[in-house]
Amino acid sequence: MATETHDAVEGAAHAAESAGMPQLDFSTWGNQIFWLIVTLVVIYLILSKIALPRVGAVLADRAGTIANNIAAADELKQKAKDAEAAYDKALADARAEASSIVEATRAENAEKLKAATAEADAKIAAKTAEGEAAIAEIRAGAAVAAETVAREAAAEIVSAMGFKASDEEIAAGVSSRLKG
Repeated sequence: MATETHDAVEGAAHAAESAGMPQLDFSTWGNQIFWLIVTLVVIYLILSKIALPRVGAVLADRAGTIANNIAAADELKQKAKDAEAAYDKALADARAEASSIVEATRAENAEKLKAATAEADAKIAAKTAEGEAAIAEIRAGAAVAAETVAREAAAEIVSAMGFKASDEEIAAGVSSRLKG
């Protein structure tokens, strides 16, 4: 049996050597070229009619979406710039208004301060005049009282020394001393 198997293997190997590769067999080239062309045409038709239009549609859809997103982003960017400009303008207006309010308040407070100062000065002047009048009255009263006390004291001193003087003489002596 081993000989039969060996003979069969040798026969198959010899047949393979004699036939060669079927792709290189010139007798089948026409058939192979026909089926190659049919296969390439079918692949071309499938790709051009089914696959590539779908891929193209997806790419066009993506390109459209990207373009729309870029346009929307540009629009939002412009709106943001406009909003920022409006915010800056509103902020500048608010600062200017606040500055004018501060200046108006300062001017109003300065006027109130001037009025209050003038009123206080008038009250102080009135109180000062009253005080000076009172002081003048006290001085006048003190001078009269001092003169009276001086006359009484002089009369007591003169009588304590054992002399006698009239009230007119004592008054004249005290008055002359007080004046100068």
